[in-house]
Amino acid sequence: MGTTMRDHSLINDSDHLLVGLSGGKDSMILLKALAERKGAVPFEFSLTAAHIEATGIGYKIDREKLTTFCNNLEIPLHYRTIEPDLDKDPSKPACFICSWHRRKELFNLTKELNCNKLALGHHRNDAVETLLMNMIYHGSISSLPYSLEMFEGRVQLIRPLMDLDERMLEEYARLNDLVKVEKSCPHEDRTRRKNITQLIKEVEKLHGKGPYNMFKSMDKIFEEYLPK
Repeated sequence: MGTTMRDHSLINDSDHLLVGLSGGKDSMILLKALAERKGAVPFEFSLTAAHIEATGIGYKIDREKLTTFCNNLEIPLHYRTIEPDLDKDPSKPACFICSWHRRKELFNLTKELNCNKLALGHHRNDAVETLLMNMIYHGSISSLPYSLEMFEGRVQLIRPLMDLDERMLEEYARLNDLVKVEKSCPHEDRTRRKNITQLIKEVEKLHGKGPYNMFKSMDKIFEEYLPK
C-alpha cells in the first residue's frame, strides 16, 4: 500500500483524510494501515473515519465494536444515518442506490470536516469487476482510478489498496483478528457484481494470471487496434 501511495502521490503533507469505514475487512484494513503509515512517512497528515449507516433495508452495524476499533487506533469516528428509497427507481439495483447515497453523504462530510481527501477501500478485484460490469452492462471501458479530483478540485478521492488482491486482504484480516462488524445485507446476494465475481473465478480457471492481466491491461491500451 505504501508503494501505491508513493507511486501515485496519494498522500501529501498536511492532508486531512476522511476514510469511509463500512465495517467490512477492506475499509478496516485501510484505516489500520493508514494509521500505521502516519509513523512511517516524513510528513504530517490527519485521519478521520466515518460510517454511513443505511436504515430501512435490513442492514445493521455493530457500533460498539466499530467505535472500539477506531478508539484503539486513536482515530475519531463520525456516524451518519441515511434512509435510501429503494423503490424510487426499480430499474436500479438496491446496492447501487445505497452505495450512491452513502458516497454522497461521505462527500458532504468531507466539506463539513474540512477534509481534502476521501479514502475508500477498493482493491484490485473491485477494479476488475467494475471494468467488466461497465463493458457488459454499459458498453464502455472504465473502472476505478487510483485517484480522482472531485467538485472542481475541492476533494480528491483516493484508493490506496488498489494494487492488492482480495485474498491478501483476507489473509491480513485473519492474521490480525479483524472481525467484520458489518452484518450481512439482505440484498448483497442479488447484485450484478456477485455474478461478475463468479465470472472472474471462471477466468482464473482458464488462466491463473487472467484477472491480474485484466487489471494491468487498463494501463496498456493500443487504441490503433480498436474498432472505433
